[in-house]
Amino acid sequence: MDLTHILAFNLALAAAIASPGPAFLISVKTTLTAGRRAGLAVGAGLGLMASLWTLSALLGLDVIFTAFPWAYVAVKTIGALYLLYIAYGMWKGARTPLAPSEVKPARHAFLQGLMINLMNPKSVLFAAAVLVVIFPPDMALAQKGLIAANQLAIELMFYALVAFGMSTSTARAAYLRAKSHIDRIAAVVLSALGLRLLFGR
Repeated sequence: MDLTHILAFNLALAAAIASPGPAFLISVKTTLTAGRRAGLAVGAGLGLMASLWTLSALLGLDVIFTAFPWAYVAVKTIGALYLLYIAYGMWKGARTPLAPSEVKPARHAFLQGLMINLMNPKSVLFAAAVLVVIFPPDMALAQKGLIAANQLAIELMFYALVAFGMSTSTARAAYLRAKSHIDRIAAVVLSALGLRLLFGR
């Protein structure tokens, strides 16, 4: 493994993180509704779980999912239902004004970030596919740990940028003006992602 492998992995990782998926939506929504601290916390949860999925792929967890399809289906189904539950809450509360009592503590945001990525087993299969293409086989355990640590650093930096960018007074004021529309659009997108996770392969 050399620097070119890491750079190629980081490019693929950046494209995956920035794609409009549940992790990105939850990061933006949490920051807009609960502030910068909660945005940083949810990003930390998302990044930590994503890097753990990558480490799991490096250690062969994808083989377990292939050998025991029921385990993959079970985790995928729970994850899809969790996304649909979040989407339902967003839709239901779209017209409700944001009150200070609704702002979640940072620890709750961190746990939500963990859960969003924990309940998406496709992450480990995606990671396994990318890793096989980019990295040489038979890497040492220390090198596998370095790849996971590198991903964690990239994820934390990305979500920190989201948290700082979306926590500005301008961004928050724009969100509050269009809250009902933004929440319903986010709910529809999350529902679509949940249904795709539930019924897709």
